[in-house]
Amino acid sequence: MMKQTKEKQLLKNSCVFFVFCLFFCQGFISCTNKEISLNLPDEISYQRKALVQLKLPNNLQNVPLRLMGKDSKETFEVPYQIQEQTMYWLSNEEPTSYSILKQAPTKKMKIEIKQREGQIEVLQNDNKIVGYQMAVKNPPEGINPAYKRSGYLHPINTPKGKRLTQIQPKDHYHHYGIWNPWTHTLFEGDTLDFWNLAKEQGTVRFAKLLKQESGAVFSSFKVLHEHVVLKKGKEKVALNETQEIKIIPINQNQYLMDITLQYECATNLPFTIIQYRYAGFGWRTTEEWDNQNSRVLSSEGKTRKNADGSTARWCIVDGKLGDSYGGAVMLSHPENYNHPEPLRVWPENQYGRGDLFVNFATTKTTDWVLNPGKKYNLKYQLLIYDGKIEIEDVEKKWKQFASPIEYQINL
Repeated sequence: MMKQTKEKQLLKNSCVFFVFCLFFCQGFISCTNKEISLNLPDEISYQRKALVQLKLPNNLQNVPLRLMGKDSKETFEVPYQIQEQTMYWLSNEEPTSYSILKQAPTKKMKIEIKQREGQIEVLQNDNKIVGYQMAVKNPPEGINPAYKRSGYLHPINTPKGKRLTQIQPKDHYHHYGIWNPWTHTLFEGDTLDFWNLAKEQGTVRFAKLLKQESGAVFSSFKVLHEHVVLKKGKEKVALNETQEIKIIPINQNQYLMDITLQYECATNLPFTIIQYRYAGFGWRTTEEWDNQNSRVLSSEGKTRKNADGSTARWCIVDGKLGDSYGGAVMLSHPENYNHPEPLRVWPENQYGRGDLFVNFATTKTTDWVLNPGKKYNLKYQLLIYDGKIEIEDVEKKWKQFASPIEYQINL
């Protein structure tokens, strides 16, 4: 009798445990598949084709996630990418509500990054759009070897493959696509020039690839540059610079390139950038452009006639490219030193035909002292496009760059 009672109690306990497990598992599955809604802060309105982001809480980190969008016509999966526990995606053309499911994503990578012949190459739809030079590029035969350089962006192409940059032009062998040396500096009591390489006072070089990644939304890489003093046959690194590049396709005719520069003294001595008319983030444009077929227009309405010496949040530079048209907008972040930044723009009659060089010259109007033990940032963005661009669209992109749109989980 006692044995039967024990068996009944054991069976009862087993049934209770089974029911508990059934409900628990159902609850767990429903929680796993539960749609997590996202929304924008009340003060932010929906913006089309913007790179938006969501900071993932602990319970959504390191787990498979599927991002879903719903517009007036359909529900669809949205490609996304996670970097440093933040989810990034490109907002839809039509106003869309977003949600997350705890499921594995199915969208595949659209943009890729690879290394070839001393370059990091970024490809969109199998077309090379960006090249970053790791290997030292020597000047043409018979030219002063001091003009050799590494650590610059070239080529920069439009999505349709039209080249926007040039390197080592005969008039300035030290011009390298998009690059950012300092011209007039003070270090260890000496004034040094890292821009004009023929002086053989200093140079900037690629030192190390720190990371690279590709995903469904962007490709990115991070490199270390060394600002090297050349003195009496010896080299000394005075300034370290990390450069992080992120390339984000918007559509078949446009992509964004975020460029984040971080400076840190390489010694226990300060590095002073002295006021000078050109220095920093520069762009030597394609040799196709001259004063007859290109345009310069700044955020303050300045053109090539009067942009030099003015300050700007952004600057449009575009023109004829073969039988088509295209260009880029240079955007300066509001947190940058001396923002809005002064512009250096070559005059319309440069070399007679109007060759074009444009530069956010951070220190055109002031010195900048970099002290040991501190880090200093400059952030830029290029909006690169085929065709033409409207000022209204540029203003929207600058606002998105200045204040990234961040979604929240709807609790």
